[in-house]
Amino acid sequence: MTNSPDPTSPASDSPTTTEAGADPAPAHTGADEVMDAGTFRRIVEPRSANRLPLGDGTWHQVSPKYLVVQFISNGVVLALILAVALVLFFALDQAWVWIPAGIALVVIGLTLAVLPRQARSIGYQLRADDLVFRRGILWQRMVAVPYGRMQLVDITHGPLDRGFGIAQLKLVTAAASTGVTIPGLSQTAAERLRDTLIDVAETRRTGL
Repeated sequence: MTNSPDPTSPASDSPTTTEAGADPAPAHTGADEVMDAGTFRRIVEPRSANRLPLGDGTWHQVSPKYLVVQFISNGVVLALILAVALVLFFALDQAWVWIPAGIALVVIGLTLAVLPRQARSIGYQLRADDLVFRRGILWQRMVAVPYGRMQLVDITHGPLDRGFGIAQLKLVTAAASTGVTIPGLSQTAAERLRDTLIDVAETRRTGL
């Protein structure tokens, strides 16, 4: 039994033999090195024994800069809420403002507390016929997007993302529920992944 073609290395000339019945493991390639440069090194999983299993194969993760951007974004929102609450309380004597402000501050505070584990739970895997994306600790999500179903591969990044050199890659399919957005990729990794997905999808006669 030989390996199935690795999407990150379409022109492989030397397949690797695996044991009978085992899933073929893709070889480490130059594309893998680009997508793994400057990323987290280990996916964080929920502690429950009933968690969704990672399975075999190589998982790629996001850049730690994604975590910094999320902290800054949530911190700005936190500061704005606090500033508005203080103005309403001291300038207009509106004591009721602390009820919604307090709820918002608690929610954002909890979000900031779980952000490090949440960011490390994000990962994607390139398999022979599809891309698998996973994220989440409390609420897990794992979705497989067949290469032949992809209609659009889009890279986007806002001003803060550009400042830290990261982007998000969005995969659009015919079914909206199976669409995937991979955040926190370095610009180089996002472009490399986009080109890889387009090349593989073209071999499956997609409409990209």
